[in-house]
Amino acid sequence: MSEYTDHHGPEGLRTRGTIVVVPGRGETRKTYTRLGRRLAADAYRVRVVGTPDIDADDLAGSLDRFGAELADIVEDTAAEDDVVHPVVLVAADTGAAAVAAFLGGAEAPAAWQPDAVVLAGLPGHAAADVGGWEDELEVRTSCPTHRGTLTEDNEVRRGSLEDAVPDAVLRAAYNGEVAVPALFLIGDADPLADHGALARTAKSQARARLSVVRGAHHDVLNDLQHRSVAAEIVTFLETVRNDLVPLIAVELSAW
Repeated sequence: MSEYTDHHGPEGLRTRGTIVVVPGRGETRKTYTRLGRRLAADAYRVRVVGTPDIDADDLAGSLDRFGAELADIVEDTAAEDDVVHPVVLVAADTGAAAVAAFLGGAEAPAAWQPDAVVLAGLPGHAAADVGGWEDELEVRTSCPTHRGTLTEDNEVRRGSLEDAVPDAVLRAAYNGEVAVPALFLIGDADPLADHGALARTAKSQARARLSVVRGAHHDVLNDLQHRSVAAEIVTFLETVRNDLVPLIAVELSAW
């Protein structure tokens, strides 16, 4: 996870916060180029890292090392003396499971914590049988651009969605208490999700929001609805900056 890709905001604008994007199974940093550029366009400092390697046989140790790496990566984003807050982790699939397990799976609070998290496409416990590459693409996304990005990237590991997610990681992710504000994102057409378990987890958190994306598949950050999803993330980021007080309230609407 030591390598990363950076996306910077428009020149002349004050940076509004720091975002670290954590990919999931089979994905690469290139997978999140579109999302990184879009979030950066709203003056957020975005750094995309690699997929975390969590050892189920040494869960506590590997999560501690993962957290230490994240802390170093965030610290390294400082252009001058200070990291720009809020610091938000945006994580997908097993990246989301690792982040949730790191923040909420231990008996004691994690040594380092972000200011907020976005957990997208958190996988369920059920094993996946995705078949060939075209079948895997169907599970992941209906967006032709994202399908092309995955297909043309030689570093994308095909068949990775069939890799089992360690039960210990998922138990820690679903049962732990995440102390920071959390936005859960899931597609209603995600065949790898456990929607009931995710809803229970979101309800159990002190400061959480569960947003379901209509028609979205497993790669909810990169599916056809990616513009609306990015807007939901930016709205969450701005709400975090405003102490969780929404900046806009709908007073009247015809839909």
